Amino acid sequence: MKIQKLDEISRKNLLEDLLKRSPNQYSEYESVVAGILADVKTQGDAALFSYTKKFDKAEITADNIQVTQDEIREAYEQVDERLVEVIRKALVNIRDYHEKQRQYSWFDSKPDGTLLGQKVTPLARAGVYVPGGKAAYPSSVLMNVLPAKVAGVDEIVMATPPGRDGKVTPTTLVAAHEAGVDVIYKVGGAQAIAALAYGTESIPKVDKIVGPGNIYVALAKKAVYGHVSIDAIAGPSEILVIADETANPRYVAADLLSQAEHDELASAILVTTSEDFARKVSEEADQFVEELSRKEIISRSLDNYGYILIVKNIEEAVLTANEIASEHLEIQTRNPYEVMMKIRNAGAIFIGEYASEPLGDYFAGPNHILPTNGTAKFFSPLSVDDFIKKSSIISYSREALLSVHEDIETFAKAEHLTAHANSIKVRFE
Repeated sequence: MKIQKLDEISRKNLLEDLLKRSPNQYSEYESVVAGILADVKTQGDAALFSYTKKFDKAEITADNIQVTQDEIREAYEQVDERLVEVIRKALVNIRDYHEKQRQYSWFDSKPDGTLLGQKVTPLARAGVYVPGGKAAYPSSVLMNVLPAKVAGVDEIVMATPPGRDGKVTPTTLVAAHEAGVDVIYKVGGAQAIAALAYGTESIPKVDKIVGPGNIYVALAKKAVYGHVSIDAIAGPSEILVIADETANPRYVAADLLSQAEHDELASAILVTTSEDFARKVSEEADQFVEELSRKEIISRSLDNYGYILIVKNIEEAVLTANEIASEHLEIQTRNPYEVMMKIRNAGAIFIGEYASEPLGDYFAGPNHILPTNGTAKFFSPLSVDDFIKKSSIISYSREALLSVHEDIETFAKAEHLTAHANSIKVRFE
Protein backbone atom coordinates (compact mmCIF):
# COMPACT_ATOMS: atom_id res chain seq x y z
CA MET A 1 0.00 0.00 0.00
CA LYS A 2 1.12 3.56 -0.73
CA ILE A 3 2.49 5.37 2.33
CA GLN A 4 2.54 9.15 2.25
CA LYS A 5 2.59 12.08 4.64
CA LEU A 6 -0.57 14.09 4.37
CA ASP A 7 -0.64 17.81 3.61
CA GLU A 8 -3.21 20.15 2.06
CA ILE A 9 -2.18 19.35 -1.53
CA SER A 10 -2.14 15.58 -1.08
CA ARG A 11 -5.48 15.73 0.80
CA LYS A 12 -7.10 17.61 -2.09
CA ASN A 13 -5.66 15.19 -4.66
CA LEU A 14 -6.89 12.23 -2.61
CA LEU A 15 -10.45 13.55 -2.44
CA GLU A 16 -10.51 14.18 -6.20
CA ASP A 17 -9.13 10.70 -6.84
CA LEU A 18 -11.81 9.03 -4.70
CA LEU A 19 -14.64 10.94 -6.38
CA LYS A 20 -13.65 9.44 -9.74
CA ARG A 21 -15.27 6.20 -8.58
CA SER A 22 -18.75 7.74 -8.38
CA PRO A 23 -21.49 6.32 -10.66
CA ASN A 24 -22.06 9.92 -11.74
CA GLN A 25 -18.78 9.68 -13.65
CA TYR A 26 -20.03 7.00 -16.03
CA SER A 27 -22.24 9.05 -18.34
CA GLU A 28 -21.30 6.92 -21.36
CA TYR A 29 -23.69 4.22 -20.08
CA GLU A 30 -26.65 6.57 -19.65
CA SER A 31 -27.92 6.33 -23.24
CA VAL A 32 -27.99 2.51 -23.07
CA VAL A 33 -29.87 2.63 -19.78
CA ALA A 34 -32.30 5.24 -21.14
CA GLY A 35 -33.11 2.95 -24.08
CA ILE A 36 -33.84 -0.01 -21.81
CA LEU A 37 -36.05 2.09 -19.54
CA ALA A 38 -38.01 3.49 -22.49
CA ASP A 39 -38.56 0.03 -24.01
CA VAL A 40 -39.87 -1.47 -20.77
CA LYS A 41 -42.07 1.57 -20.11
CA THR A 42 -43.73 1.34 -23.53
CA GLN A 43 -43.62 -2.42 -24.25
CA GLY A 44 -43.95 -3.89 -20.75
CA ASP A 45 -43.41 -7.62 -20.42
CA ALA A 46 -42.34 -8.05 -24.06
CA ALA A 47 -39.28 -5.85 -23.52
CA LEU A 48 -38.65 -7.34 -20.09
CA PHE A 49 -38.49 -10.90 -21.45
CA SER A 50 -36.44 -9.84 -24.46
CA TYR A 51 -33.77 -8.14 -22.37
CA THR A 52 -33.67 -11.08 -19.94
CA LYS A 53 -33.02 -13.39 -22.88
CA LYS A 54 -30.33 -11.03 -24.23
CA PHE A 55 -28.43 -10.34 -21.00
CA ASP A 56 -29.13 -13.38 -18.78
CA LYS A 57 -29.65 -16.00 -21.53
CA ALA A 58 -32.79 -17.19 -19.74
CA GLU A 59 -36.21 -17.97 -21.21
CA ILE A 60 -38.55 -16.05 -18.90
CA THR A 61 -42.27 -15.68 -19.61
CA ALA A 62 -45.38 -14.53 -17.77
CA ASP A 63 -45.83 -18.14 -16.64
CA ASN A 64 -42.45 -18.53 -14.91
CA ILE A 65 -41.30 -15.01 -13.99
CA GLN A 66 -42.52 -15.38 -10.42
CA VAL A 67 -40.60 -17.67 -8.06
CA THR A 68 -42.79 -20.54 -6.82
CA GLN A 69 -42.98 -22.20 -3.42
CA ASP A 70 -41.50 -25.34 -5.00
CA GLU A 71 -38.45 -23.34 -6.10
CA ILE A 72 -38.05 -21.95 -2.59
CA ARG A 73 -38.22 -25.45 -1.10
CA GLU A 74 -35.61 -26.60 -3.62
CA ALA A 75 -33.36 -23.70 -2.59
CA TYR A 76 -33.48 -24.79 1.06
CA GLU A 77 -32.31 -28.25 0.00
CA GLN A 78 -29.27 -26.68 -1.72
CA VAL A 79 -28.20 -24.31 1.06
CA ASP A 80 -26.12 -25.57 3.98
CA GLU A 81 -28.18 -25.87 7.17
CA ARG A 82 -25.46 -24.09 9.13
CA LEU A 83 -25.81 -21.03 6.86
CA VAL A 84 -29.60 -21.06 7.31
CA GLU A 85 -29.06 -21.09 11.07
CA VAL A 86 -26.66 -18.12 10.85
CA ILE A 87 -29.10 -16.20 8.63
CA ARG A 88 -31.80 -16.67 11.26
CA LYS A 89 -29.51 -15.43 14.05
CA ALA A 90 -28.48 -12.39 12.03
CA LEU A 91 -32.11 -11.73 11.17
CA VAL A 92 -33.02 -11.45 14.86
CA ASN A 93 -30.22 -8.92 15.50
CA ILE A 94 -31.11 -6.84 12.45
CA ARG A 95 -34.82 -6.81 13.30
CA ASP A 96 -34.17 -5.87 16.94
CA TYR A 97 -31.93 -2.96 15.94
CA HIS A 98 -34.42 -1.58 13.42
CA GLU A 99 -37.36 -1.96 15.82
CA LYS A 100 -35.75 0.83 17.84
CA GLN A 101 -36.01 3.14 14.81
CA ARG A 102 -39.79 2.93 14.55
CA GLN A 103 -41.64 6.22 14.54
CA TYR A 104 -45.23 6.77 15.62
CA SER A 105 -47.94 9.27 14.80
CA TRP A 106 -48.37 12.08 17.33
CA PHE A 107 -50.99 14.73 18.02
CA ASP A 108 -50.83 17.86 20.18
CA SER A 109 -54.13 19.54 21.16
CA LYS A 110 -54.74 22.78 23.05
CA PRO A 111 -57.77 24.09 25.00
CA ASP A 112 -58.69 26.61 22.27
CA GLY A 113 -59.42 23.82 19.79
CA THR A 114 -56.09 23.76 17.97
CA LEU A 115 -54.82 20.31 17.02
CA LEU A 116 -51.51 19.74 15.27
CA GLY A 117 -49.80 16.46 14.60
CA GLN A 118 -47.97 14.09 12.33
CA LYS A 119 -49.39 10.91 10.84
CA VAL A 120 -46.83 8.20 10.04
CA THR A 121 -47.82 5.82 7.24
CA PRO A 122 -45.80 2.92 5.80
CA LEU A 123 -45.32 2.69 2.04
CA ALA A 124 -47.81 0.44 0.29
CA ARG A 125 -45.30 -1.41 -1.90
CA ALA A 126 -41.50 -1.50 -1.82
CA GLY A 127 -39.20 -3.03 -4.44
CA VAL A 128 -35.91 -4.63 -3.44
CA TYR A 129 -33.28 -5.22 -6.10
CA VAL A 130 -30.82 -8.05 -5.45
CA PRO A 131 -27.86 -8.79 -7.77
CA GLY A 132 -27.31 -12.35 -8.96
CA GLY A 133 -24.42 -14.70 -9.71
CA LYS A 134 -21.13 -14.00 -7.92
CA ALA A 135 -22.52 -10.71 -6.55
CA ALA A 136 -25.40 -12.39 -4.72
CA TYR A 137 -25.15 -11.52 -1.04
CA PRO A 138 -27.83 -12.95 1.28
CA SER A 139 -26.75 -10.47 3.95
CA SER A 140 -27.86 -7.59 1.70
CA VAL A 141 -31.25 -9.24 1.27
CA LEU A 142 -31.78 -9.11 5.04
CA MET A 143 -30.53 -5.53 5.28
CA ASN A 144 -32.89 -4.28 2.57
CA VAL A 145 -35.98 -6.24 3.55
CA LEU A 146 -36.10 -6.08 7.35
CA PRO A 147 -36.36 -2.26 7.68
CA ALA A 148 -39.33 -2.44 5.30
CA LYS A 149 -40.91 -5.24 7.33
CA VAL A 150 -40.43 -3.33 10.58
CA ALA A 151 -41.88 -0.19 9.00
CA GLY A 152 -45.03 -2.15 8.10
CA VAL A 153 -44.83 -2.00 4.29
CA ASP A 154 -47.89 -3.79 2.88
CA GLU A 155 -46.06 -5.67 0.12
CA ILE A 156 -42.35 -6.24 -0.43
CA VAL A 157 -41.43 -7.19 -4.00
CA MET A 158 -38.00 -8.51 -4.93
CA ALA A 159 -36.36 -8.56 -8.35
CA THR A 160 -33.23 -10.61 -8.97
CA PRO A 161 -31.69 -11.94 -12.21
CA PRO A 162 -32.06 -15.62 -13.10
CA GLY A 163 -29.28 -17.90 -14.24
CA ARG A 164 -29.27 -19.47 -17.70
CA ASP A 165 -31.46 -22.25 -16.26
CA GLY A 166 -34.11 -19.72 -15.27
CA LYS A 167 -33.49 -20.23 -11.57
CA VAL A 168 -32.52 -17.78 -8.84
CA THR A 169 -29.42 -18.11 -6.62
CA PRO A 170 -30.48 -20.45 -3.76
CA THR A 171 -28.98 -18.35 -0.94
CA THR A 172 -30.92 -15.31 -2.22
CA LEU A 173 -34.18 -17.25 -2.14
CA VAL A 174 -33.55 -18.61 1.36
CA ALA A 175 -32.64 -15.18 2.76
CA ALA A 176 -35.67 -13.59 1.07
CA HIS A 177 -38.02 -16.21 2.46
CA GLU A 178 -36.59 -15.92 5.97
CA ALA A 179 -36.87 -12.12 5.85
CA GLY A 180 -40.48 -12.24 4.70
CA VAL A 181 -40.45 -11.10 1.06
CA ASP A 182 -43.93 -11.38 -0.43
CA VAL A 183 -43.14 -11.90 -4.13
CA ILE A 184 -39.89 -12.63 -6.00
CA TYR A 185 -39.48 -11.95 -9.72
CA LYS A 186 -36.79 -13.38 -11.99
CA VAL A 187 -35.51 -10.26 -13.65
CA GLY A 188 -32.36 -8.18 -13.24
CA GLY A 189 -30.44 -5.20 -14.57
CA ALA A 190 -31.84 -1.87 -15.71
CA GLN A 191 -34.88 -3.70 -17.08
CA ALA A 192 -35.81 -4.82 -13.55
CA ILE A 193 -35.58 -1.25 -12.27
CA ALA A 194 -37.80 -0.11 -15.14
CA ALA A 195 -40.39 -2.78 -14.34
CA LEU A 196 -40.48 -1.82 -10.66
CA ALA A 197 -40.68 1.89 -11.48
CA TYR A 198 -43.29 1.82 -14.25
CA GLY A 199 -45.01 -1.54 -13.81
CA THR A 200 -45.62 -4.19 -16.49
CA GLU A 201 -48.30 -6.82 -17.07
CA SER A 202 -46.46 -9.19 -14.68
CA ILE A 203 -44.78 -6.83 -12.20
CA PRO A 204 -46.69 -4.15 -10.28
CA LYS A 205 -45.32 -0.62 -9.91
CA VAL A 206 -43.75 0.02 -6.50
CA ASP A 207 -43.44 3.19 -4.42
CA LYS A 208 -39.73 2.87 -3.67
CA ILE A 209 -36.76 0.89 -5.01
CA VAL A 210 -33.84 -0.08 -2.77
CA GLY A 211 -30.83 -2.32 -3.15
CA PRO A 212 -27.38 -2.39 -4.75
CA GLY A 213 -26.43 -3.27 -8.31
CA ASN A 214 -23.95 -2.70 -11.13
CA ILE A 215 -23.47 0.60 -12.98
CA TYR A 216 -26.54 -0.07 -15.17
CA VAL A 217 -28.73 -0.62 -12.12
CA ALA A 218 -27.31 2.45 -10.39
CA LEU A 219 -27.93 4.69 -13.40
CA ALA A 220 -31.40 3.22 -13.91
CA LYS A 221 -32.33 4.02 -10.32
CA LYS A 222 -31.05 7.55 -10.79
CA ALA A 223 -33.13 7.93 -13.98
CA VAL A 224 -36.44 6.70 -12.52
CA TYR A 225 -36.19 8.84 -9.39
CA GLY A 226 -39.34 10.95 -9.35
CA HIS A 227 -41.51 8.16 -10.78
CA VAL A 228 -40.61 6.31 -7.60
CA SER A 229 -38.42 7.00 -4.60
CA ILE A 230 -35.01 5.34 -4.32
CA ASP A 231 -32.60 4.75 -1.45
CA ALA A 232 -29.40 6.20 -2.95
CA ILE A 233 -26.97 5.76 -5.84
CA ALA A 234 -24.52 3.23 -4.43
CA GLY A 235 -20.83 3.59 -5.26
CA PRO A 236 -17.92 1.19 -4.68
CA SER A 237 -17.26 0.00 -1.13
CA GLU A 238 -14.80 1.86 1.10
CA ILE A 239 -13.21 1.74 4.53
CA LEU A 240 -11.16 4.25 6.49
CA VAL A 241 -9.32 3.32 9.67
CA ILE A 242 -8.05 5.87 12.19
CA ALA A 243 -5.28 4.24 14.25
CA ASP A 244 -2.42 5.22 16.50
CA GLU A 245 0.60 3.28 17.79
CA THR A 246 -1.59 1.38 20.31
CA ALA A 247 -3.48 -0.47 17.55
CA ASN A 248 -2.73 -3.97 16.32
CA PRO A 249 -1.23 -3.68 12.79
CA ARG A 250 -2.35 -7.20 11.85
CA TYR A 251 -5.97 -6.43 12.74
CA VAL A 252 -5.90 -3.13 10.84
CA ALA A 253 -4.37 -4.71 7.72
CA ALA A 254 -6.98 -7.48 7.74
CA ASP A 255 -9.80 -4.95 8.07
CA LEU A 256 -8.51 -2.82 5.19
CA LEU A 257 -8.40 -5.85 2.90
CA SER A 258 -11.93 -6.87 3.89
CA GLN A 259 -13.20 -4.01 1.73
CA ALA A 260 -10.50 -4.11 -0.95
CA GLU A 261 -11.72 -7.57 -1.99
CA HIS A 262 -15.13 -6.23 -3.11
CA ASP A 263 -13.90 -4.89 -6.45
CA GLU A 264 -11.10 -2.99 -8.17
CA LEU A 265 -12.74 0.36 -7.38
CA ALA A 266 -13.04 -0.30 -3.64
CA SER A 267 -11.12 2.08 -1.41
CA ALA A 268 -9.10 1.14 1.71
CA ILE A 269 -7.45 3.97 3.67
CA LEU A 270 -5.49 4.02 6.90
CA VAL A 271 -4.93 7.36 8.64
CA THR A 272 -2.33 7.04 11.39
CA THR A 273 -0.18 9.22 13.61
CA SER A 274 2.69 6.70 13.61
CA GLU A 275 5.13 6.18 10.74
CA ASP A 276 6.41 2.95 12.31
CA PHE A 277 2.82 1.63 12.60
CA ALA A 278 2.20 2.56 8.95
CA ARG A 279 5.10 0.39 7.79
CA LYS A 280 3.93 -2.54 9.92
CA VAL A 281 0.42 -2.39 8.46
CA SER A 282 1.80 -2.25 4.93
CA GLU A 283 3.94 -5.34 5.59
CA GLU A 284 1.01 -7.25 7.13
CA ALA A 285 -1.21 -6.31 4.18
CA ASP A 286 1.37 -7.61 1.69
CA GLN A 287 1.49 -10.95 3.52
CA PHE A 288 -2.29 -11.27 3.65
CA VAL A 289 -2.71 -10.53 -0.06
CA GLU A 290 -0.59 -13.56 -0.94
CA GLU A 291 -2.89 -15.82 1.12
CA LEU A 292 -6.34 -14.56 0.15
CA SER A 293 -8.56 -16.01 -2.59
CA ARG A 294 -9.38 -12.68 -4.30
CA LYS A 295 -5.72 -11.72 -4.59
CA GLU A 296 -5.95 -10.06 -8.02
CA ILE A 297 -8.95 -7.90 -7.12
CA ILE A 298 -7.39 -6.86 -3.81
CA SER A 299 -4.09 -5.97 -5.47
CA ARG A 300 -5.76 -3.79 -8.11
CA SER A 301 -7.93 -2.11 -5.49
CA LEU A 302 -4.93 -1.29 -3.29
CA ASP A 303 -2.88 -0.10 -6.28
CA ASN A 304 -5.67 2.25 -7.38
CA TYR A 305 -7.34 3.40 -4.16
CA GLY A 306 -5.36 2.04 -1.23
CA TYR A 307 -3.60 4.60 0.96
CA ILE A 308 -1.71 4.77 4.22
CA LEU A 309 -1.70 8.41 5.30
CA ILE A 310 0.56 9.73 8.05
CA VAL A 311 -0.75 12.75 9.96
CA LYS A 312 0.68 14.90 12.74
CA ASN A 313 -1.97 14.15 15.37
CA ILE A 314 -5.43 12.68 15.99
CA GLU A 315 -7.07 16.05 15.30
CA GLU A 316 -5.69 15.97 11.76
CA ALA A 317 -6.83 12.37 11.41
CA VAL A 318 -10.36 13.38 12.39
CA LEU A 319 -10.29 16.28 9.93
CA THR A 320 -9.26 13.92 7.13
CA ALA A 321 -11.92 11.36 8.05
CA ASN A 322 -14.63 14.01 8.07
CA GLU A 323 -13.55 15.30 4.65
CA ILE A 324 -13.50 11.82 3.09
CA ALA A 325 -16.80 10.84 4.79
CA SER A 326 -16.18 7.14 4.37
CA GLU A 327 -18.82 4.43 4.15
CA HIS A 328 -17.14 2.45 6.95
CA LEU A 329 -14.98 4.11 9.62
CA GLU A 330 -13.00 2.13 12.18
CA ILE A 331 -11.41 3.82 15.20
CA GLN A 332 -8.55 1.90 16.81
CA THR A 333 -6.86 4.42 19.08
CA ARG A 334 -5.99 4.89 22.74
CA ASN A 335 -9.26 6.78 23.37
CA PRO A 336 -11.65 5.61 20.61
CA TYR A 337 -14.86 6.99 22.14
CA GLU A 338 -13.30 10.42 22.47
CA VAL A 339 -12.38 10.29 18.77
CA MET A 340 -15.84 9.03 17.83
CA MET A 341 -17.48 12.11 19.37
CA LYS A 342 -15.53 14.31 16.93
CA ILE A 343 -16.64 12.40 13.83
CA ARG A 344 -19.32 14.19 11.81
CA ASN A 345 -19.30 12.23 8.56
CA ALA A 346 -19.34 8.42 8.32
CA GLY A 347 -21.83 5.77 7.24
CA ALA A 348 -21.06 3.40 10.11
CA ILE A 349 -18.53 3.83 12.92
CA PHE A 350 -16.76 0.80 14.42
CA ILE A 351 -15.13 1.42 17.79
CA GLY A 352 -12.24 -0.61 19.20
CA GLU A 353 -10.12 -3.44 17.88
CA TYR A 354 -12.86 -6.10 18.16
CA ALA A 355 -15.44 -4.15 16.16
CA SER A 356 -14.19 -5.31 12.77
CA GLU A 357 -16.13 -4.04 9.74
CA PRO A 358 -17.54 -7.47 8.75
CA LEU A 359 -19.31 -7.55 12.12
CA GLY A 360 -21.52 -4.80 10.72
CA ASP A 361 -21.81 -6.42 7.30
CA TYR A 362 -23.33 -9.61 8.62
CA PHE A 363 -24.41 -9.81 12.18
CA ALA A 364 -24.44 -6.94 14.68
CA GLY A 365 -27.77 -5.47 13.56
CA PRO A 366 -27.17 -1.95 12.16
CA ASN A 367 -27.81 -1.68 8.44
CA HIS A 368 -24.91 -2.22 6.06
CA ILE A 369 -26.57 -0.31 3.21
CA LEU A 370 -24.52 2.84 3.72
CA PRO A 371 -23.74 6.14 1.97
CA THR A 372 -20.61 6.03 -0.23
CA ASN A 373 -18.40 8.45 -2.17
CA GLY A 374 -18.55 11.21 0.41
CA THR A 375 -22.36 11.21 0.59
CA ALA A 376 -22.18 10.40 4.32
CA LYS A 377 -21.94 14.19 4.66
CA PHE A 378 -25.66 14.34 3.94
CA PHE A 379 -27.05 10.78 3.69
CA SER A 380 -27.73 8.15 6.36
CA PRO A 381 -27.76 4.33 6.38
CA LEU A 382 -30.87 2.60 5.10
CA SER A 383 -33.41 2.52 7.91
CA VAL A 384 -37.07 2.17 8.83
CA ASP A 385 -37.41 5.88 7.95
CA ASP A 386 -36.86 4.98 4.29
CA PHE A 387 -40.10 2.99 4.22
CA ILE A 388 -42.47 5.44 5.85
CA LYS A 389 -43.91 8.81 4.90
CA LYS A 390 -45.29 11.53 7.12
CA SER A 391 -48.42 13.64 6.76
CA SER A 392 -48.93 16.84 8.69
CA ILE A 393 -52.22 17.11 10.64
CA ILE A 394 -53.91 20.50 11.19
CA SER A 395 -57.26 21.20 12.83
CA TYR A 396 -58.51 24.55 14.22
CA SER A 397 -61.76 25.44 15.93
CA ARG A 398 -63.56 28.68 14.99
CA GLU A 399 -62.36 30.16 18.25
CA ALA A 400 -58.72 29.31 17.51
CA LEU A 401 -58.87 30.69 13.96
CA LEU A 402 -60.67 33.86 15.11
CA SER A 403 -57.66 35.00 17.13
CA VAL A 404 -55.24 34.71 14.21
CA HIS A 405 -57.28 35.20 11.03
CA GLU A 406 -56.22 38.81 10.53
CA ASP A 407 -52.55 37.83 10.81
CA ILE A 408 -53.00 35.20 8.11
CA GLU A 409 -54.86 37.60 5.82
CA THR A 410 -52.08 40.18 6.26
CA PHE A 411 -49.44 37.61 5.34
CA ALA A 412 -51.39 36.47 2.25
CA LYS A 413 -51.97 40.02 1.01
CA ALA A 414 -48.26 40.80 1.41
CA GLU A 415 -47.62 38.01 -1.09
CA HIS A 416 -50.41 39.35 -3.39
CA LEU A 417 -52.36 36.11 -2.95
CA THR A 418 -55.81 37.55 -2.40
CA ALA A 419 -57.60 34.23 -2.86
CA HIS A 420 -55.58 32.89 0.06
CA ALA A 421 -56.68 35.85 2.18
CA ASN A 422 -60.29 35.45 1.05
CA SER A 423 -60.32 31.78 2.03
CA ILE A 424 -59.76 32.87 5.62
CA LYS A 425 -61.86 36.05 5.47
CA VAL A 426 -65.13 34.38 4.33
CA ARG A 427 -65.29 32.42 7.55
CA PHE A 428 -65.82 35.61 9.56
CA GLU A 429 -68.13 37.63 7.32
